[in-house]
Amino acid sequence: MTDHVYESKQYLHLVFGGRLKDVQGVEFQDPSSLDIVGIYPSYAEAHRAWEEKARATIDDAEMRYFIVHIHRLLEPED
Repeated sequence: MTDHVYESKQYLHLVFGGRLKDVQGVEFQDPSSLDIVGIYPSYAEAHRAWEEKARATIDDAEMRYFIVHIHRLLEPED
């Protein structure tokens, strides 16, 4: 009898943010000063980190945080 080991895929998510040039766009004023919050192994964890940062900067309309699905960039055919 053979044991089957199933590998679960790793779904990495990057949370980062910065001050936008225009609140209607996604171009940053100074890309060298982006706030790299972290890389998380699940969307739920990334969302918690994003929400914490978004809430902390809610009064600053130019400050915006994003979640990037790194796994989609690493394996775009999936």
